[in-house]
Amino acid sequence: MFRTALRNVLAHKARLLMTVLAVTLGVAFVSGTLVFTDTLKKSLSGQSAKSYEGIAVSVTSYGQGRNEEGEKEGEPGLGQQTLDKIKALPGVDTVSGRVSGFAGVGDENGKLIGSGWSNQGANYTPVKDGKDPRYAFTQGAGPAKADEVALDKATADKGNYKVGDKVRVATNGPVKEYSLAGVFTTEDGAVQAGGSLVLFETKVAQELYLKPGYFTEVSVAAKNGTSADKLLADIKPLLDKNAKAQTGAALAADQAKQIEKGLSNLSTMLLVFAGISLFVGIFLIYNTFTMLVTQRTKELALLRAVGANRGQVMRSVLTEALVVGVLSAAVGLVSGIGLAIGIRSVIGSLGAKLPGGALVIAPGTITAALVIGVVVTTVAAVLPAWRTGRIAPVAAMGSAHLPATSKSLLVRNILGSVISLGGIGLVFLGVSTGGNSGRMTMGAGAFFMLIGMIVLLPLLSKPVIGAVRPLLQKVFGVPGKLAAQNAVRNPRRTAVTAASLAIGLTLVTTLSVLGITVGKVVDRMSTEKLKADYRVSMSSDAGSLDKSVAETLAKAPGIKAVSPQTAGYFLVDGDFRAASGVNPATIGQLLNVEVLSGSLDSLGKGDVAVAEKTAKKQNFTVGSAIKVKYDDGREASVKVGAIFKDMEGLLSPYVIDNKILSEHSEEMYIPEVYVNVDGGASKAAQQKVVDALGKNPAITVATQQDMRNEMGGMINTMLNIMYGLLGMALVISVLGVVNTLAMSVFERTQEIGMLRAIGLDRSRVKNMIRLEAVVISLFGAALGVVIGIFLAWAVGSTLAKSMPGYELILPWDRIGIFLLLAAVVGVLAAMWPARSAARLNMLTAIKTE
Repeated sequence: MFRTALRNVLAHKARLLMTVLAVTLGVAFVSGTLVFTDTLKKSLSGQSAKSYEGIAVSVTSYGQGRNEEGEKEGEPGLGQQTLDKIKALPGVDTVSGRVSGFAGVGDENGKLIGSGWSNQGANYTPVKDGKDPRYAFTQGAGPAKADEVALDKATADKGNYKVGDKVRVATNGPVKEYSLAGVFTTEDGAVQAGGSLVLFETKVAQELYLKPGYFTEVSVAAKNGTSADKLLADIKPLLDKNAKAQTGAALAADQAKQIEKGLSNLSTMLLVFAGISLFVGIFLIYNTFTMLVTQRTKELALLRAVGANRGQVMRSVLTEALVVGVLSAAVGLVSGIGLAIGIRSVIGSLGAKLPGGALVIAPGTITAALVIGVVVTTVAAVLPAWRTGRIAPVAAMGSAHLPATSKSLLVRNILGSVISLGGIGLVFLGVSTGGNSGRMTMGAGAFFMLIGMIVLLPLLSKPVIGAVRPLLQKVFGVPGKLAAQNAVRNPRRTAVTAASLAIGLTLVTTLSVLGITVGKVVDRMSTEKLKADYRVSMSSDAGSLDKSVAETLAKAPGIKAVSPQTAGYFLVDGDFRAASGVNPATIGQLLNVEVLSGSLDSLGKGDVAVAEKTAKKQNFTVGSAIKVKYDDGREASVKVGAIFKDMEGLLSPYVIDNKILSEHSEEMYIPEVYVNVDGGASKAAQQKVVDALGKNPAITVATQQDMRNEMGGMINTMLNIMYGLLGMALVISVLGVVNTLAMSVFERTQEIGMLRAIGLDRSRVKNMIRLEAVVISLFGAALGVVIGIFLAWAVGSTLAKSMPGYELILPWDRIGIFLLLAAVVGVLAAMWPARSAARLNMLTAIKTE
């Protein structure tokens, strides 16, 4: 029986190839994900450990803390006095302090080099022989003067900078020119992520990023014979409660854990899509083995007749599945390794520098590939194998390929109805619950609803396809009529084939509807709420703008209105509340604030404006007095001067005059400045704003359209990634359609011969097979679109409360494209089976039993 099973596997090479390919795709995605994340985890952890080589103890300051009254206490960082105390400890070799923040380097055209969020600046701290061990210089040396900087090699190469050149560097204020003192290589994470690193003289860096004389981090190297733990114990008593000391080894281990945690999200997302592909593959494998068993009904009956028992016949089919599973797992593992190499190359081509190192192929990855390949294939083949054992030796030799009766589908229909209704009920329960818990309930409901619909597909296929039969007959004649009849001849097989497309289109439609709807909400917010011509911010939201930006723009010719948007907070009834600082004189010109009561002019008198939801929650009305405690610890009573419609993303629940906020804050955090220009927005006006800021490479001047594109681009990018990942499931769906049609042609060999004999020429035979494929594909796609729209509505209902103006939008153009692609899938999948059917010799076909 084992030899028979192997022979049967090799006897159907085309179907074997398609089945192997379906499983291989899923296994490749799983193994590729595991290999890539394991490799990245090891290389990043190795890089992290390398960056802490020679560091016995690392001390980090979290800045000033706050007491129970909200007052600041402690030092802003690690002062020189603390460094001197540490250096005086026995066993300490060297001590170096570090301070860092954003720094952007412009190329010869003034454009920012590197990714905005990972462009960093830090101090150069020589500790021995005038060198800083963290950096290896290939040209020149570290900065020794206030007007000198050093650049990492990648940034220097991109900007064509050489030692002695003038380099334009921007932090959060005006651009400054520095002399390039040296070029270095480094393992710094910012550079490896595709950013840049600028080294300043220590005093300059402290003035830019913290305070003169203070550091955020201190690295301590130990003398020979001194243990890191002993040094740690000696250092801890010297620190205040807002600083933390760890050994270099412990810090490297912590970073390795953080790296693993960060990569787990990426790994989970990729594995989810691999799971979807494998789930879709199960339908193809099930269909394949069902067709193979049907095709070999007489052969299996003969085996039963010559003495094979039910168990032996069933095990022979499972053996075939096992062989296919092992082969698929092996090919999938090799493909996964190639996929991991491809992912590294793609990420490298996008500018990020992944650490080098050999690929990590862990035993767990190999085990996962083998288990997934074998288990998925075997599980999918269990039901066909069980049916094989039930073939009666005599009855099966009489006729072949009998379709399932209505009675045999009754239990299936009842079960499918119960599961579907249960799933729909869970979705509605999730809608009524709302929030994250509601979405979790909804996810479970969506799963059961999909399973139920798949079970019900044979029942649904007859009336749905029957409804389009007259249209097919009218448009395509006899081939159209025959195609519709053939599509429902075996409802189980049609259902399994359509199910794979339904799953893929359900996910694609859900994501598309939600993505476009959310995009429209964001777009509406920017057009309806934002009146400013331009938004000025740091590139890639890399930090706060300097207050000089707003001051410079206010003095520039052609600028009509300027309002820096300051982010701050104060204590109200003992709780921290977010506050936005604005310019009361101009905010009404730049933002379309819907005032429900009071007036924004009251901000200029020291009053506060409160958002509607917050006002209702706190029982505030215009004229209410609010006791607040500011950032500097001073208390005051402010009056509510206006209540406005909530503007999430643009204004905090409390709005106050920038002048008042600055009086009580040592440092102003200004994420953006809104600007209006004379004559309205234009390219020339935008250039005026850019010129007024000294063509600062670190600052972005965005139009309203830029802001729309920014958010819309993010959503579209996410959707495109999802489409790409889900495309794999659709590829497996195509294989399923090919398999189904190939079996359909085999079963109807005699029938096709008869049709040819009575006048159906080759072209119409091809049309019949193509139309059958299109009908099955569109049936699955249409079902997927309907379920997808329903799920998008359900998920959107839970988002509506947190997104003002949310209104479900159905992208009919994209839905039309999805259905068109489904039809194309049908046509492509039918090419080989249609060609095979058309080439059948009619006399030979008629004689086929």
